[in-house]
Amino acid sequence: MEKEKEMHSCVDCGTQNCKYKDRTYPDFCLTTNLKEEDRQWALERYDEGNNRQVMIASAEVEYEGYCQWTRVQEIMEFARKINAHRIGIANCIGLINEARIFARILQANGFEAYSVICKVAGQPKTSMGIPAECESIGAAMCNPILQARLLNEAKTDLNVVIGLCVGHDSLFYKYAEAYTTTLVTKDRVTGNNPAAALYTANSYYRKKFFKGNEKK
Repeated sequence: MEKEKEMHSCVDCGTQNCKYKDRTYPDFCLTTNLKEEDRQWALERYDEGNNRQVMIASAEVEYEGYCQWTRVQEIMEFARKINAHRIGIANCIGLINEARIFARILQANGFEAYSVICKVAGQPKTSMGIPAECESIGAAMCNPILQARLLNEAKTDLNVVIGLCVGHDSLFYKYAEAYTTTLVTKDRVTGNNPAAALYTANSYYRKKFFKGNEKK
């Protein structure tokens, strides 16, 4: 039986010639092997709704605040550029203090802040078929779909996620109608700095992540 061909992608590339333009693309490069119909499809999507405005605003924020503005400042500058006034906050109950601080900052800078917490409606976990043992860390389930619906009904101009759990954030992004960005990504072990696990993957976390496999 013929061995299945190994698939390579951007993480396997060491040249980044798509950025620098003075190097050699690898044979598997997604840019050089790109179908023209895929390129055109993506470019056409930027003409839908406010997508082009969002792309331009994002590039301007990156340029204007490069290595100067915090993520909080970037979100506010971005919001101004896309004329977003009512900012929805989809936050974890465990990060309610962070959400309150962010809301106060928004309000002090002329925005309207509207928050929906993850435990909204207080639905029991077991009512959704979630195993009863999961209630040992809290009986009420997170409700990201309802968070999205309530923010949709509030007609938010831009949503900001603060600490939603893995998977819950996926459901929120799927059902939210306004453009959504993330301020805080939850990681209870690293103090909400998930990149720390990547930075230590070849040292402190090596045995935990690779479990004897020496491949990096």
